[in-house]
Amino acid sequence: MNAAVVVENLSKTFRVRAKKPGLRESLRSLFKPEYRTIDAVRDVSFEIEEGEVIAFIGPNGAGKSTTIKLITGILYPDAGAISVLGMDPHKSRRDLAYSIGTVFGQKSQLWFHLPPADSFHLLGTIYDLNPNETRERIRFLSEVFEITDLMDQPVRKMSLGQRIRCEMAASMIHRPRILFLDEPSIGLDVVVKQRIRDLIGRINEEEGVTIFLTSHDAGDIEKICRRAMVINHGQIVWDGSVKEMKYSLLNKRVVEVKMDGPAEISMKGVTILKKKAYSLKIEVDLGVASTAKVIASLMKQSSIQDITISSTPMEEVITHIYEQTGSAS
Repeated sequence: MNAAVVVENLSKTFRVRAKKPGLRESLRSLFKPEYRTIDAVRDVSFEIEEGEVIAFIGPNGAGKSTTIKLITGILYPDAGAISVLGMDPHKSRRDLAYSIGTVFGQKSQLWFHLPPADSFHLLGTIYDLNPNETRERIRFLSEVFEITDLMDQPVRKMSLGQRIRCEMAASMIHRPRILFLDEPSIGLDVVVKQRIRDLIGRINEEEGVTIFLTSHDAGDIEKICRRAMVINHGQIVWDGSVKEMKYSLLNKRVVEVKMDGPAEISMKGVTILKKKAYSLKIEVDLGVASTAKVIASLMKQSSIQDITISSTPMEEVITHIYEQTGSAS
């Protein structure tokens, strides 16, 4: 398998004006401004294989957006090397644009007062597709993203979920090999979020598109991505499979039981999260205790009517990583 993105020792700093509290200091800074340097990205290296679905996550101010802008050629690095599909994004930005697609939740590539069909045809022209190819591509994408009935409706009249589906279709008009998705499910309800996640999985599977996803939604990471990279303070602090992140990083399980009678548990490595008359919700640290011993202890006291064993929620795993590396948010 070939590498779609190769990043080596990437660094980027920004010189920003320092703000000081107080009216006197504010006035003084107008005439004698002081500056400070921010290390937005520090010696970052990674590779992404073609066809991968990867989550790129981190708290606000961690360096996510800067890294994406460097990879797509919007910003120039201070140090390091970048190769995207074998191209230098800064020397071949125009050529690279034909091979990547982007969906940014806050920035639209659709014309607000026009229906998607008009925007799609215009995008086809921009990407040098012939009219027949554009029409065929629009037909295919409208079926995949289930937007056939939206094609003649002005974008301004659409719900957020409808618009995001149209945005994703627009980003795929020119058959990109890499798709950058920035918070694609932000502001959507649970049902629509799952629909978007299913669509992302489908375009990855059917067209082999490499997906580079940023999101604060743990559900996006857990249900879409197979690999996750965590950036904090401009450095990669975790890079591994999502499964490894969830099951190994925090080696804990949550056990919920309903009993026929009252039950107590006092065992090293076991924390009671919630307790009612005949039910318990406990957290088991597998490095200290085992779920088998916990269940055996409970069964000695009363019969178990129902039991659920689950892993630590992804939100807690991500929070743990941030806390271990010092959150920048």
